[in-house]
Amino acid sequence: MGSRWRSAPAPSRHRRRRGHRFTALETAPSRALLRTVNRCPSTTPNRSTTAIVSSPGRHATPSARYARRRLRFAGPARGVQSVETVPSSVRRFLPGVAWVVLAAAGAAEQPGANDWPNWRGPTHDGQAHAQQTVPLVWGDAENVLWSVDVPGRGNGSPTVIGDRVFLATCDESEGSQSVLAFDRSSGKPVWQRQVHASGAMRKNEKSTGASATVTSDGERLFITFPNSDAVFATALELDGTILWQTRVCDYAIHQGYGASPLVYGGRVFVIADHRDKGRIAALDPLSGKMLWEKERPPAPNYSSPVVWKLFGKEQLILTGCDKVVALDPASGDTLWEKEGATTECVTTTVTDGERVYSSGGYPKNHIAAYRADGSGTIDWENGERVYVPSLLYSRGGLYAILDAGIAVCWDAATGKEKWKQRLGGNFSASPVMLGETIFATSETGQTHVFQATPEGFRSVGVNRLGDEAFASPAICGNRIYFRVAVTSGERRQEKLVCVGTR
Repeated sequence: MGSRWRSAPAPSRHRRRRGHRFTALETAPSRALLRTVNRCPSTTPNRSTTAIVSSPGRHATPSARYARRRLRFAGPARGVQSVETVPSSVRRFLPGVAWVVLAAAGAAEQPGANDWPNWRGPTHDGQAHAQQTVPLVWGDAENVLWSVDVPGRGNGSPTVIGDRVFLATCDESEGSQSVLAFDRSSGKPVWQRQVHASGAMRKNEKSTGASATVTSDGERLFITFPNSDAVFATALELDGTILWQTRVCDYAIHQGYGASPLVYGGRVFVIADHRDKGRIAALDPLSGKMLWEKERPPAPNYSSPVVWKLFGKEQLILTGCDKVVALDPASGDTLWEKEGATTECVTTTVTDGERVYSSGGYPKNHIAAYRADGSGTIDWENGERVYVPSLLYSRGGLYAILDAGIAVCWDAATGKEKWKQRLGGNFSASPVMLGETIFATSETGQTHVFQATPEGFRSVGVNRLGDEAFASPAICGNRIYFRVAVTSGERRQEKLVCVGTR
């Protein structure tokens, strides 16, 4: 995986105590340190959890964990001027505005503005905390704070916690799958943990063996990989020590696998939809033990789960497999479901506090607004193709980047089209919204920056990094983190790039 990722002996037990952070570039602990605990052998003979016994004191509340972390983190936000104080010659930056959170769509954990802890960010909907200032213009020689080579290949987005940036990656030549950590301030590689030595799975030329995004609860990292005809969930310490690994279910690969784990309410949710019947499961974040599991319809699908609190109920929303389903995240019981969604979805749903919005692209193109009051009533639907990039909701507008490179805004309540604007190119990355500004990155590494409200579209500019981009950017702590690839002939090198001002 590259000479910079130096091997080191496995950490001893006393070095895994609470608060320890490695500075050496170390690799994963030996499999000899792992123990396997069979679960329910009479009913799940092919599934097991592999674990390292974790150290005491890991039952702190999420808010306490994030508070401790913020005390340790001297984030890059320090010293950044606001838009009111910067010279006019460099006033091409986005001013912070008040951060508005839908009261009806509460989240279990509220990490600070300096973090991007999971797929689609701290509020799970592509909305960056708006009280920050980021460049609107950048390039290879402008507003790039650092750029570092990333070994292997992956489509998972950057995860930013404290003073680290995390990525999942796959070495396609040997089939290994790993988690990587980089220093947030410099981009310097810190550690690599090999999670699987071989057996990675991929199918579609755009897919990878590491398309899920690392998720964190502030104390641990969680990642899912398709490997050896199964989907595995793995938990790691922030220093890279492997805590446990659970085989969730068999997996018959169709296009690939890219569903990211979700941490909510003291559970880790993992979904694995496939043509031979998949599964949605809730795992204990401390042990990897299966708390509940539920069979899914036999259909290929790639969407990640999300929990929204709607109409007084926490609802675990799943889309694809020809329906939208809401489950009780505590028990897995079905709250409501509605036929109508297309079979294959890559997107994650968003909400306006009353409806959930789903989109998919095979075998039919489909966007729909479902009432989340238990009825599942479809308020409106259309046939636009938003297959891979997820939607955005803000202040009455539902925004989309069509795979074919068209930005659209609909009235979220009625579905009436407010405006449509061609960007050009093809898109796989999901857009991110900061205030009223949307950042949308194409497959060729061009990020379109535009102001968007239901009243209109206004282009701010187009910035390019690299030659390919399939991962969604992360915006936090006055920085934008991109995962891109640079190509030269048949050689392809992925890079992690940090955009900001000094």
